[in-house]
Amino acid sequence: MDFDCSEARCRCSWPTVGPLALKGRLRDTHGVQPTATQLTDRLLDSYARLGGINHVDQQNLPSKRAVALMVMDLLRLLFPGFFDEKLTHSSELRMETAGLVQRVLERLESEILKSLEYHPPPELPAKDLQPVARSYALEFVESLPRIRELLQTDTEAAFNGDPAALSKEEVIVAYPFIEAIAVQRLAHELYLKNVPLIPRIMTEWAHARTGMDLHPGAQIGSHFFVDHCTGTVVGETTVIGDHVKMYQGVGLVAKSLAAGQQLRGLKRHPTIEDHVTIYAGATIMGGDTVVGEGSTIGANVFLTSSVPPHSLVVQEEANIRVLQKNRDRGNSTDFHV
Repeated sequence: MDFDCSEARCRCSWPTVGPLALKGRLRDTHGVQPTATQLTDRLLDSYARLGGINHVDQQNLPSKRAVALMVMDLLRLLFPGFFDEKLTHSSELRMETAGLVQRVLERLESEILKSLEYHPPPELPAKDLQPVARSYALEFVESLPRIRELLQTDTEAAFNGDPAALSKEEVIVAYPFIEAIAVQRLAHELYLKNVPLIPRIMTEWAHARTGMDLHPGAQIGSHFFVDHCTGTVVGETTVIGDHVKMYQGVGLVAKSLAAGQQLRGLKRHPTIEDHVTIYAGATIMGGDTVVGEGSTIGANVFLTSSVPPHSLVVQEEANIRVLQKNRDRGNSTDFHV
């Protein structure tokens, strides 16, 4: 390498890319780069050692994409016209609905079958999985009118509980809460039938879209509303009564999960009775914790024990120091809140 980097002259033999000179010597990797075949072999070896492979041979997991597309079709069935871009004339409603129902049935039956093959019920022989998948899909679609009735109460609760709402139509078309609770109520139907994987795929899809984590196992009563939605967590064994209102960042969660899988099937999350209001940032923990009907839980409360009906639970005020922002810090004034 020939250098002469005086102010008057600079002769360097650095390789250049476009108008810029590289700041260091490129490493000569010629002859040591792995080939595509070698890279492929390494990945295949990883598949063999670690597993985690899907859509190979016959044992395939449900498709996340297929489930997501199915959920969008289900939202169209639950809220006709609210999740579509094109106008539908009333004369076409029957045909449009029939097409969506058929598409949901076919897709759901296929995905349920994959789920049952992945984790077959011990009492069912393999030959019965296909008819069971078909039966579950039919029963699920049959439940849609009942789910629509529940969602109507949720829409009413959102409209009545939020003075910023202009109309129930705005609640449906704009509030992420409605999408989250609709998907949870749909997934809960499959959860009750012990269909593996699909219910959780559904609610996690809604979680990613809305910021609201509602486990499909949670039992949620009518007239439910979460204002602002984001950051809400409702665990699997939570029981929520009717006319419950919550705000953003509320967690209905389990206590320490050190026991892990040993806790499967046990009541781990709290029970919230009817007409309870829970304000932003509150955390309520434990399967033995019951919030009595008509109670109000204040913002940022951390609750690990039951409270009787018609309780008001508030966080004690913290000692907050406020300083006057003067240039001369020696003349600052303290305010204690």
